[in-house]
Amino acid sequence: MSNVVKTLKDSKIACWIALACLVVPMFGSYYFDDMFSTVSQIFQEPGNLELGWDSANFGLYAGGYSFLCVFGGLIICGILLDKYGVRIVGSIFVGLMLLGSAIVTVAISTKMAPATSLSIAYIGCMIFGLGSEIAGVAVTRSIAKWFKGKSMAFAMGLQLSIARLGTGLAMLIAPYLVVANAEGYYPLSATNRPALVGLSLIFIGTILWAIFIAMDAKYDHQLGVVSQRGEQKEEDKFKFSDIIAVIKNPRFIMIALLCVFFYCCVISFKKFGTTIMIPRFGMDAEAAATMVASIAFFPVIFTPLFGALVDKVGKATSWMILGSVIVFLAHIIIGFAPASDAWGYLSICFLGIGYSLVPSAMWPSVPKIIPEKNLGTAYSMIYFIQNLGMLTVPIFAGRILGNEELDKVVRSVHAEYIFIGLGVVAISVSLLLKISAKKNPQLALDEPNLKK
Repeated sequence: MSNVVKTLKDSKIACWIALACLVVPMFGSYYFDDMFSTVSQIFQEPGNLELGWDSANFGLYAGGYSFLCVFGGLIICGILLDKYGVRIVGSIFVGLMLLGSAIVTVAISTKMAPATSLSIAYIGCMIFGLGSEIAGVAVTRSIAKWFKGKSMAFAMGLQLSIARLGTGLAMLIAPYLVVANAEGYYPLSATNRPALVGLSLIFIGTILWAIFIAMDAKYDHQLGVVSQRGEQKEEDKFKFSDIIAVIKNPRFIMIALLCVFFYCCVISFKKFGTTIMIPRFGMDAEAAATMVASIAFFPVIFTPLFGALVDKVGKATSWMILGSVIVFLAHIIIGFAPASDAWGYLSICFLGIGYSLVPSAMWPSVPKIIPEKNLGTAYSMIYFIQNLGMLTVPIFAGRILGNEELDKVVRSVHAEYIFIGLGVVAISVSLLLKISAKKNPQLALDEPNLKK
């Protein structure tokens, strides 16, 4: 008689239902984070906004997402995630994501002084950012748990693609939601519409998260990971000494550095995409918004495909190098190519493809070098380092783009210098990771994920 216990993970339908419940909170999070990206140019004329923010204010607000993440919150909460589990800690931070988005929505929907609304929105964005990042760690950790030994890279890629569909939706519909009146003035009732949509999406995601929690609890009970008294088995318990082992892992450090430099090349750029592309390529706001929004739609298609490729053929570090090079070339084009729409669209195509390649190979590589019980700590540390960049880059870019002493085209080119420099470092780190993978073949970083 077979002693194999039938679990929810053995059911393909259950696995994909679990994934469906996990992707919607991230869809809402990505939407809310990028809800102003394709209308960021309106902040260059604060006199036309009832909200009263300028580009520097918007850059400060955007950087607020990473404030609590950088100042200790992300690492501490990641450790708590490993120690007390996804179901308890993950649920708390999905709730904080909902709370933070509600605070931001209230702040930009209520008539008050610009400094006051900015302060309240900044606090809300900090709470939303920490909640969103830890929720993201919980989601990634859960996918690794439910799909390890299966199509893990494809599942992670599909989650990323749907989440980025949230970004694409935000970028696509924002210009139609944020519309000036006949006098060219933007009342609060126009600038708060994207936030109202985002808050609704996050609320729906919170309900689906609760369904996943019930499924995950049943799966753990089937595995016997938790006894009837609720006590973890000794080998599954988190130990603080595990943190040192994660930090001392050189491959982990390389992936974390690649994450921050690569993502800042794309995510921080998107915050100011229209502000850069409009003067740089001489296009109107609607065309620029459509162009920048398309960045998010490339990963929707290509990230799952590239993830399936990594699952089947491996070569993850090679894909990371290629993706970093493609994104670097995109910023070279934006910074120095002739002012033609064709060059603009080519650069966006490059950004979209690179934005699909690197994550599809990078995120599934972490469970290969870190034990499952420490994945929450590992992913949160990666996100922590990423958020160091996400906190600072928008502030510097916002100041450059808000410098009225410079021509708008010059401002755009100067802002691109930041992203070009980040691209050079991303390529360098990905090459070092490739060399390390060759020296340590036992880690199977470049091996396929699918077990034969």
